[in-house]
Amino acid sequence: MRRKLAAGNWKMNGARADLTQLQALCAAHDGATVDLLICPPFTLIAAAVDICASHALRIGGQDCHAAAAGAHTGDISAAMLKDAGADAVILGHSERRADHAEISDDVRNKARAAHEAGLLAIICVGESLAEREAQNTLDIIGGQLSSSIPDTATGENTVIAYEPCWAIGTGLTATPDQIGEVHDFIRARLEKRFGAGVGRSVRLLYGGSVKTGNAAEIFAVSNVDGALVGGASLKCDDFSPIISALEAAAKAS
Repeated sequence: MRRKLAAGNWKMNGARADLTQLQALCAAHDGATVDLLICPPFTLIAAAVDICASHALRIGGQDCHAAAAGAHTGDISAAMLKDAGADAVILGHSERRADHAEISDDVRNKARAAHEAGLLAIICVGESLAEREAQNTLDIIGGQLSSSIPDTATGENTVIAYEPCWAIGTGLTATPDQIGEVHDFIRARLEKRFGAGVGRSVRLLYGGSVKTGNAAEIFAVSNVDGALVGGASLKCDDFSPIISALEAAAKAS
């Protein structure tokens, strides 16, 4: 059984004062029956790790460089994230692909570095609205999967997050049928490339305007093992019901 995962991406939000939200989340979900992860800005990682040291809530980064060290001003390596106490890193998010012109080859190299550092790599894939309307979704996702996932991927070190670009921060959410089609496609591609054992062990998350009102419906979809949540992960009161919905889905399965 794949253990469910509720992951939060704070993006470029949060100051030290906001770490009280992590304290509240730890208190609200002491003894959580699903895996919990928050990826705050780099500036808060070490402090967040200290706050969550005695709790199941884990901390991750939002990006890393493919190199272990070197002259890369403003970047951070996977080893540095690990040294700060992080357990995971988000890679290939559509905002990185768009704002920083990252291509899937870059994502693959970063994921390989994350694996070497002992981090869980959360690799994001997703199509634009134009690609969805042109009915090219599965072609786009297939290409991103082939180029973004390194051969070192296993169920222990890799998670795939499907985040349709048109549903991120827009309030729009893919329908259950749309989510199911893509997640089933991803599962089949993973099994074909890595074999049934590894292919079935990699967790698949959905991301894109996940909130309290739609979480249960999303978590009931085939091959959805959790969520990568953006804005709704910033506040305990918003993220906690999503976690509870995932715990209910895990219990039902």
